[in-house]
Amino acid sequence: MYTLKVKGMTCGHCAQSVTRALEAIPEVERALVDLDRGEVTVEGKADPMMLARAITEAGYEVAEG
Repeated sequence: MYTLKVKGMTCGHCAQSVTRALEAIPEVERALVDLDRGEVTVEGKADPMMLARAITEAGYEVAEG
């Protein structure tokens, strides 16, 4: 399980976009977005770099730390 900080998510549509992008990765079992915290928790065995790339390609930014 990984938790990533994501910049730029402001609404339900943003959360859906990030969720869809992450859940399209075969190794991801589930992605749970917390808009209030600006985080997404990913369950599965995907490579963290692959997760970050999917978020970036969806139009959002993964924050450091």
